[in-house]
Amino acid sequence: METTTLQRAYDVYEDRCPTRLVLDRIADKWALLILDRLDGEPVRFNHIRRDIKGISQKVLSQTLKKLERDGLVSRTVFATVPVTVEYALTPLGRTLTETVATLAHWAERNMDAVLTAQRTYDAAAELR
Repeated sequence: METTTLQRAYDVYEDRCPTRLVLDRIADKWALLILDRLDGEPVRFNHIRRDIKGISQKVLSQTLKKLERDGLVSRTVFATVPVTVEYALTPLGRTLTETVATLAHWAERNMDAVLTAQRTYDAAAELR
């Protein structure tokens, strides 16, 4: 019996596939939180920094640049004094909106179960 295989240009299971770089980016907690925060209207840099507790200015700047390079975020500069910069999701970035929100908020909804599982695992590991 002859089978037809679907040829894919990219395969995430291959170690040298460039999709791994994109997965690394969007699987990063800061990128995930930034993408989720940008769902809606454009947001200024300092507003993002205030909203995402614990992110440093350096990490926020680096992550935004990487997301912009990947085509997921756009950066708009306004000639004001001081200069105003806003970030927004691009059309490509918007394709991730539902997935990012689901993943980010899954953690909120399931944290108690995860903590319980960790305690159970740790207790069993102590008995080994």
